[in-house]
Amino acid sequence: MEEDHENRESSKTNKGLLQTDELYQYILETSVYPREAEPLKEIRDATANHPRRLMATAPDAGLLLSLLLKLVDAKNTIEIGVFTGYSLLLTALSIPADGKIIAIDINREAYEIGLPIIQRAGVEHKINFIEASALLVLNKLLEESDKEDSFDYVYVDADKDNYGNYHERLMKLVRVGGIIIYDNTLWGGTVALPKSIVPEHRTYHREHIIEFNKLLSNDPRIQISQIPLGDGVTICRRIY
Repeated sequence: MEEDHENRESSKTNKGLLQTDELYQYILETSVYPREAEPLKEIRDATANHPRRLMATAPDAGLLLSLLLKLVDAKNTIEIGVFTGYSLLLTALSIPADGKIIAIDINREAYEIGLPIIQRAGVEHKINFIEASALLVLNKLLEESDKEDSFDYVYVDADKDNYGNYHERLMKLVRVGGIIIYDNTLWGGTVALPKSIVPEHRTYHREHIIEFNKLLSNDPRIQISQIPLGDGVTICRRIY
């Protein structure tokens, strides 16, 4: 009987374990929340009642980002899409005292929610917040010859229909061995659903995310790993 059970288990195509809310809560309480810096918790709490709170970086994904920042010894970084600043603060806390972040968002309003917490954490001097279109900022950076191949780490959580445009520019700005991380690459799981049952408000960006995932998969310049944390995170390491 036990052997039959094991055979049934081994025949499953889904090898993932994270299938219950209880297991996710276990991960948060066991390895995420105990390691979450107090200022990050403050931003998470300050964002909890925001109508667009689901845009915030998931804390378990944040723990991975912090690890990656340390692994590549990130110092010069870019963040596209800031919202209230959870991932921005996480980056600022993880990079050295003389590290820098070019933080880009088309709207400063949400950033103002997290800014007092960032200031109290003593890392505001690392951040250059630019309220503008990210494409314009990236294009301007590429006009400066010393900016090519100069960034160690980029985090992108912004307009999904521009991910492909961002990628081409970022591949010129990030050094070989540096990493680019794209958030929301599973788009609420809808990337794997038939289009006919996808909620209407998910349809537009779903199509762009599907095409973007194909683009990354076929890009020989990068090593990738797509991870089912938060709303899906794809890590790209530039190899040439």
